[in-house]
Amino acid sequence: MASSMNSLETIQKKIDAVKLFLSVSLSIANAHTVDFYTCDVWDQFMAVPPVEVLTEITLNGDHKRAPEHYLNHGNAKKITFGFCDDSKRLVDVAEFLEAAYAHSLPGLGVCVGRTELLQSLRHTDNAQPLEEVPGAVVESDEFMNSKKSHEVQAMSEVVASLAQRCRVKQVIDVGSGKGYLCSFLSLRYGLQVYGIDSSSVNTHGAQERNRKLKKYSRAYQRHSKANRTPTVVPPSGQEDLEDIAPGEREKEDMVKMSGDAEKEEGKGRRDGEAQTNTTGLTDRNEEDAMTSLTSAILLEDNSLPELDQSDPASAPEEPFLSALCVGMVEPTSPRVPPSELSLEERERRKRENLDRKARSWVNSGGMGSGMLYSPLTSYVTAETELKEIIGELEDAVMVGLHTCGDLAPSTLRMFVAKRELLSVCSVGCCYHLLSEEFDPTRQECPSSSVCGFPLSGYLREQSWFCGRNARMSACLALERVSKGQGIQMESLFYRAVLHVILRDHYSSFKSEKRVGNVYSKATSFVDYVWRALRRLELDESKLSDGVIQGYHDTYRPRMVEMEAFNMLKVTLAPCIEGLILLDRLCYLKEQEDVAFSTLVQLFDPLLSPRCYGVVGVKALGTELS
Repeated sequence: MASSMNSLETIQKKIDAVKLFLSVSLSIANAHTVDFYTCDVWDQFMAVPPVEVLTEITLNGDHKRAPEHYLNHGNAKKITFGFCDDSKRLVDVAEFLEAAYAHSLPGLGVCVGRTELLQSLRHTDNAQPLEEVPGAVVESDEFMNSKKSHEVQAMSEVVASLAQRCRVKQVIDVGSGKGYLCSFLSLRYGLQVYGIDSSSVNTHGAQERNRKLKKYSRAYQRHSKANRTPTVVPPSGQEDLEDIAPGEREKEDMVKMSGDAEKEEGKGRRDGEAQTNTTGLTDRNEEDAMTSLTSAILLEDNSLPELDQSDPASAPEEPFLSALCVGMVEPTSPRVPPSELSLEERERRKRENLDRKARSWVNSGGMGSGMLYSPLTSYVTAETELKEIIGELEDAVMVGLHTCGDLAPSTLRMFVAKRELLSVCSVGCCYHLLSEEFDPTRQECPSSSVCGFPLSGYLREQSWFCGRNARMSACLALERVSKGQGIQMESLFYRAVLHVILRDHYSSFKSEKRVGNVYSKATSFVDYVWRALRRLELDESKLSDGVIQGYHDTYRPRMVEMEAFNMLKVTLAPCIEGLILLDRLCYLKEQEDVAFSTLVQLFDPLLSPRCYGVVGVKALGTELS
């Protein structure tokens, strides 16, 4: 295989460049939107009017100055990235925007494209075309929304190529969720996939979904061969399936599934189901949900973790065969670390996994019939012994599609530590849930645990940390905001003005209680404040409608400051995300037995904002001591 495009030394230099920029600008990302008026955030960080910021962002959209420009420490120009060295306030918006682009992953030029990666993986002396299951018919866009279909198709080809390059047939999907990627890999490419998720609701639902998808695929193949296109007609009445011939039964199942999927998609449009940063429904719902998500991020609201993919109970249901998955929308079991499970519970889960695999084998007639996907329930960390979960563990590829928080770095640690894992493809998300080893507050990383950031020895030696608000900013989607799918500014404004009211009229305005999403139910700012006070259980007699409206009228002219400041936060998002991903790439390049590692853009950022994957391949035949 061709050597990695960027050496360890090169990646370290890129990290240094991003660190230098963030050392000046990260304070903007770490500023609290809630405190925007109480702490006079605009005057604290900005020396230019907000209109100038918004105008520059709108007009100066092509910020592509070479990164080396900002690494020139000569006397000709002192590096400020647009900030005044004395006051630490932003004075040159154009230079800041240029520097932000230069220190994002596209500006640094460290990523390869998906096509380039696939060519590199297949560039061997005995390269063969990527093998697919003969006659397999699995059209992902028929069973998933456009976002999920795009992700599954793009990533599955990379994973299958990694498996072929490493000559393995097993894939381990960590944080597999509802099993979309697993099903596609097993049905399209004939890979033996183990999907591991901490939620038993997810694994049971994924198993049933895969069984019915497989049945659909067989029926589709049968009728494709007969060159017949069935008309989707709802049955006039419930028929006894036992009286239907096997071939006709499959045909009816396929027709019913297609019709149900269409009806479910329509229902999704009517209900306006929300999407998180990892899921979506129709384009319109996706825009609305992305706006809400962006607002939650900028508010640094605790409601944001509810959007986490690792919590399937809080994630919205997708239309992927949803009509076939009765009972899937159930409260999820809480995620409990193995150390907190009783011995009886650990044994029960182990027996449950073994029984499920045995039933899958018997019901399918063995692996030869194509039942190659086994959903398993387990909470995994870097220390997890995979052989205790997968009895038939062989050499394998480890993957993670939008594994959230610390699960993404744990996936890379497992890849390095387990000699059975020959390659890895990890796409992370939910950076706000990462634990940081050197965060002075130490709120998210107890001293006894392994933290998710930094991962590389290089950044750990420098004790680097970003801060939770900066990591929340990294979750913002610059490309979507640039296209108008962005910030619900009024909700941010309401919350910041409410904070002024709480400061002025209540002695303790930093309550442990959260305001939550009262904005969506409020009919006006006055109504919003009353609802918030009730949520916080504060004395309502201290205020009147007139007093509340007066606060709104006072701060309404300054709303443009908040809009401009949050656009600067969005501009910084790719730089913070870039540092997190460069740290993970650096970690792989520090390992002696990892022969190839790179960052790859797998997805269209407009469809899937968390579009970058970390790929690593060990030197074949290498074993860890």
